[in-house]
Amino acid sequence: MFELNDRVALITGAASGIGAATARVFAEAGATVALAWYPPDGHDVELVRSAVLGAGGRCLVVEVDVRSTSDVETIVARTVAEYGRLDIVVANAGIARKVELEDLDDDAWNLVLDVDLNGAWRCFRAALPHMRKAGYGRLICTSSIAGTVQAWPQHPHYAAAKAGLVGLMQTLAVEYGPDGITANAVAPGVIDTPQANDPVNSLGPDGVRAVAPKVPARRVGTPEDIAYLFQYLASEQASYVSGQLIVADGARYLSGLD
Repeated sequence: MFELNDRVALITGAASGIGAATARVFAEAGATVALAWYPPDGHDVELVRSAVLGAGGRCLVVEVDVRSTSDVETIVARTVAEYGRLDIVVANAGIARKVELEDLDDDAWNLVLDVDLNGAWRCFRAALPHMRKAGYGRLICTSSIAGTVQAWPQHPHYAAAKAGLVGLMQTLAVEYGPDGITANAVAPGVIDTPQANDPVNSLGPDGVRAVAPKVPARRVGTPEDIAYLFQYLASEQASYVSGQLIVADGARYLSGLD
């Protein structure tokens, strides 16, 4: 079920958290994966490569700054040259920066928008010609509950970027549906990742632990919770699901945020 045999997937932000889990899950489902990683983040992509190979998958690793059109076009071109196709793009790379709006200057605003929103747009733009030619494609992005179903104070640029992704995916779903391409956004809640555990720009370990009792499932999410949802959206079985924002937060936002 939800097999990805013979499919080729590009995953950004692949060296840790949701991206790393997605690489492993996709490889276990039969996909070949191209891992886009950003060395300044400090995560060891070789651990992810080893996990992919251990699952029997093939793997390409490329250093990518999603703010760079050249970097994005390079990994897409290398993936197609190496494997002959590109079926799935998971635009997952993202950053969070904690700052109140009145203290937020142009450079800081533009940095988060350029990574979280424009980075996804660059990936999809580069991949679409190959998908249209093949008559098949799966465009998936990591949005957030912040900016879509709830606010995140002191993160206005993050919320704006994550909300913008929803509009992007809805438009792509309609425009490229006739080409056999679907486009969907997933909005994770609090997931136990390095970003969520960042005590400076996000919740920090104590904050993550404090969320768990407030979730009906009585736990925060794992990266695999999101990766398996991505696997479904990338599969043949999800061919009629497009233009959607799927919230994966254990129903926390429905139960109240206190």
